[in-house]
Amino acid sequence: MKQLIGRKLGMTQIFATDGTQYAVSVIEVLPNIVSQIKTSEKDGYKAYVVGYDNKRESRANKCEKGIAKKSNTPLAKFYREVSGKDLDSLNLNVGAKLDASLFKTGDIVDVIGTSKGKGYTGTIKRYHHTIGPKGHGSGYHRQVGSFANNGRCNNRVLPGKKMSGHRGFEQVTVLNLLVVESNAEKGYILVKGAIPGTKQSLVKIRSAIRTQLGKPQQVKNLVDLSSKKEAPKAAEVKAEAPKVEAKPEVKKEAPKAAPKKEEVKKEAK
Repeated sequence: MKQLIGRKLGMTQIFATDGTQYAVSVIEVLPNIVSQIKTSEKDGYKAYVVGYDNKRESRANKCEKGIAKKSNTPLAKFYREVSGKDLDSLNLNVGAKLDASLFKTGDIVDVIGTSKGKGYTGTIKRYHHTIGPKGHGSGYHRQVGSFANNGRCNNRVLPGKKMSGHRGFEQVTVLNLLVVESNAEKGYILVKGAIPGTKQSLVKIRSAIRTQLGKPQQVKNLVDLSSKKEAPKAAEVKAEAPKVEAKPEVKKEAPKAAPKKEEVKKEAK
């Protein structure tokens, strides 16, 4: 299993050459710099601590400065653990960098993030409980419900009771998403579908754990927008406009004047 830290930038849509549309989430993947290696002998498990995004020294605390000094790596805003057998096969050392090339186009991945917080809500909206009778005589509309514990531990509310409280802002994992494009040079990964979290929030990308659905898929050829030529400027269009040859002027004969009355009388004589 491979793992990588990224940042959600938002959603957009891209098109294939045959007109197929992909609704994708854009994940920014800056280099994940390995700052610490945890071993089973010392820590009891294997993992890599990676730093994501640079941070100014004036904004760092003593712990972060100590991690950077010990590993001889630049200060990072976020430190997260990643693990997996595929990472062990890479023989990573302190200071090594992981980028978007870890995942290829067509791979199936899982994305882990923190969902959006929706504030304080009641049980009907939070847990989809059934609303009470809406008549004016009813004394129960949107309340929590019974707190009875069937005669056991009636001196307290048992843990796990579904009550009103903060909705959202919890870890969510979306399984089996298709990697539509992976670009290590520009540092981004396009994943088909929606992923949890707000914009600029950190997410973890890992290989799909459901192997029966995690087989690579074929992605159609995408439209290369970078190869399109820029629109010509107005001055260039005027310069390249074809010249129209002027047609020869045709002289029109002036109409003859009508004969005067005296001339008409003379001809009559």
